[in-house]
Order: sequence, then C-alpha cells, then structure tokens
Amino acid sequence: MQVFVLLFNARQENEGIHTLKVGDRNTVLMFESEDDAMRFGLLLEAQDFPTATVESIDEQEVREFCESAGYDCQLVSEGMLAVPPESNVDQTDWSPEGPTSAPAESGADLSSDEIERIRRRLEGLL
Repeated sequence: MQVFVLLFNARQENEGIHTLKVGDRNTVLMFESEDDAMRFGLLLEAQDFPTATVESIDEQEVREFCESAGYDCQLVSEGMLAVPPESNVDQTDWSPEGPTSAPAESGADLSSDEIERIRRRLEGLL
C-alpha cells in the first residue's frame, strides 16, 4: 500500500523526514490520504517549519526505514485530522542548509504577507 510522508529538501543530499517526538522516541506519520498529509504540512508551515514535500512511498519501505533508524511509525487513517503538537523540539537533528551548517534558528520571523498567505491556504482547506 502507498502512504504519504512529509519530507524536507526532498531528493536533496540533506533530505529529512518529519517525525514527532513521543517520549524519547521519534515517530514517522504515514498518511493514507495525500490531502491529509498536505493539510498537516500546511499546519507545520504555520508553526514556522520549512515547506515540506508530500511524497508517496510504499508503506513497507517506510516501516523498514523506521526499524533501521530506531524510529516508530504510525498510520494516519484517511479523514483522521492529525494536528501537530503545539510545542516543538528546541533543536532538530536536521537543518535546511545541510549537515555541515549551523542549526536553523527556531522561531524565524515571517512577514505579515507570508502569514496571510499561509492563513488563506489553511482556510481554503476547510
């Protein structure tokens, strides 16, 4: 079965997959619906995350990746409204600039135009 995951810098040298921190474990969300994955990605953008790419991947491949990386995975059924947690980790294991650069600053300032654009995109999903 194909599932949808959120990737940052998809198909780049410093590609990263979005995970949720549950206790001391990282969990990869696997969405049954592309629309639900896109909605979750937009909610992340509203929390100052970089733009994520929704990628279709075989569920077994994701499970094998998670097992090899020591991650958990969770299937998000179609229509189940997954919402990112209100708080995020202070520092991620991934940086948009690549592995050799300094970590990205959290809480990057968005212009009011950018916030308005994201708000309109979110409202359009309702």
